[in-house]
Amino acid sequence: MCGGRRVERPGFYLQPTVLTDISPQNAVFAEELFGPVAAFHVVENEAAAIALANGTPYGLGASVFTADTERGERVAAQIDSGMVFINQPFGTAAELPFGGVKRSGFGRELSQLGFDEFVNKKLIRVAPVGAAPFGPVRVA
Repeated sequence: MCGGRRVERPGFYLQPTVLTDISPQNAVFAEELFGPVAAFHVVENEAAAIALANGTPYGLGASVFTADTERGERVAAQIDSGMVFINQPFGTAAELPFGGVKRSGFGRELSQLGFDEFVNKKLIRVAPVGAAPFGPVRVA
């Protein structure tokens, strides 16, 4: 649609780019794009949008844009991605977990979930003396 040209300067720079009418035969259709590139797809309905979003081997982040935020939350819950932002292209912060799924990563960094990635936790179950082998217990 627009952009897509190299910026003439030292380094590897690309103009902000908008892609439309991307066929499944185009390599960009299934690639995880990094850089100033937005790929737009037109679909028939909500189910087709969710299928398109999930039809990739990647799953770092996704965005849902809608005037109906309850619908956005329902759609976001069905998208197989580590992060889904509603009405924002992204919105990470140090106190929020960051990470993807599928070929975009495993686990989270940042926030309490990120700390948990580096900790070995131990479960200690305490049963009162004389309790049945799988009777009442408390977790310490």
